[in-house]
Amino acid sequence: MASVFGHSIVGYTLSKTIDHKNTKWLVILAIFSTILSDFDVIGFKFGIPYAHPLGHRGFTHSILFAVVWALFLMSILGKQNKKLWFLVIFLSTLSHGILDAMTTGGKGVGFLIPFNNDRFFFPFQVIKVSPLGFQKFFSEWGIQVIFSEFKYIMLPCFIIFGIRFLIQPNNS
Repeated sequence: MASVFGHSIVGYTLSKTIDHKNTKWLVILAIFSTILSDFDVIGFKFGIPYAHPLGHRGFTHSILFAVVWALFLMSILGKQNKKLWFLVIFLSTLSHGILDAMTTGGKGVGFLIPFNNDRFFFPFQVIKVSPLGFQKFFSEWGIQVIFSEFKYIMLPCFIIFGIRFLIQPNNS
């Protein structure tokens, strides 16, 4: 998986770029949605194997999960601008699986669960997989992850911000 930092910056970027009014709750929930998918690691504690549809990188990383989660939040909190809320939350949630499919570790992402239980990687696996656990993150491995994420996640997000502000300087 990409780290919580890598995932979060994508949610922040999506929400700030798409929502020109910068709705505080939408930003917070977009960031939360980018990390929500990894709550599936709790399944390990209950004996759910990695390859199971409810295992790590399974259903919570799927396109269907992103749709259901976006519809749920849109219907409860996005009453003023449903399309905007759906788009930001859907893309933020989906981005998690997309980033994970670009990492150097794991067993792939179940984008199509429950319709197809296969796991997928993208042909370009350039993001170093993040270690699990706080202590392991502050190691040489964790430093390599941060540099990898800076290059492949954060830098593109900064470029998107720059383009957005150049195109619409009065809406920032």
